Amino acid sequence: MLLSRFEYRAAKSVREAASLWSEVPGSKYLAGGTDLLPQMRARHHVARVVDIKRIPELCAIRETADGGVSIGGAVTMAAVATHPAIAARYCALVQCIEEVGAWPLRNRATLAGNVCNASPAADTAVALLALEASVAISGARGARVVLLSEFFMGPGKTVLAPGELVTEILLPQSTANFAGRYLRLSRRKGMDLASVGVLVTRAAGKGPHCVALAAVSPTPMRVPQAEQVLDEDGLKPSAIQKAAQLAVQACSPITDIRATADYRREMVGVLTARGLTALA
Repeated sequence: MLLSRFEYRAAKSVREAASLWSEVPGSKYLAGGTDLLPQMRARHHVARVVDIKRIPELCAIRETADGGVSIGGAVTMAAVATHPAIAARYCALVQCIEEVGAWPLRNRATLAGNVCNASPAADTAVALLALEASVAISGARGARVVLLSEFFMGPGKTVLAPGELVTEILLPQSTANFAGRYLRLSRRKGMDLASVGVLVTRAAGKGPHCVALAAVSPTPMRVPQAEQVLDEDGLKPSAIQKAAQLAVQACSPITDIRATADYRREMVGVLTARGLTALA
């Protein structure tokens, strides 16, 4: 389907991007475009596209002063997954990125864009939740940093105000080197959104642990009740089964074209148990 007519502008700084966005009602930022362009083909009106890929600081991955890693808002998923510091220290994120589409898509799609799309089934979001990532945001009102756990408001909804954009995703040093297992189910092998996704992680030794779920609630979510059981009792079989049950109780899936709510709920328990057993 042909796109409706729109204006294209490329920004060279974050300030210029915000200015270009504010000049024309109905503007959108463009990073990878893998979510934006399908929306435009579906006749979502966009008056102006503001390209942010030419802003140098948004295209960089760098180590931060506190020992963590900063991922610019225009960095592709492929670049994130193959970066030496991330591949060595944040393997759970790499696992989840590798489940998104195929290499051609990951060479275009950005990590920040996937987060901003706010899909309940976003594979990368569960990894970033487990890693306790933060999001740096810039806009007309200034700059702020928000924990990813406070970023999602519902399907397709985030805390971003009109005109704001994500400039960085910040991975803390405290969750580096966590072991992780990401298990997901979809309708077919190949490119498809997750019907159910479960990521389990733990620090070296006995914890702390994380259980994060995708596609079974209005937003990607963690299950603190299950995590507490694992932190207290470790990965012994009884604790794994109790944590899996708590994950089932915590989720709130819907029935749609990908799966029924009952199937999703049951598979949360199955995948949580499998992932924790693998970690053990």
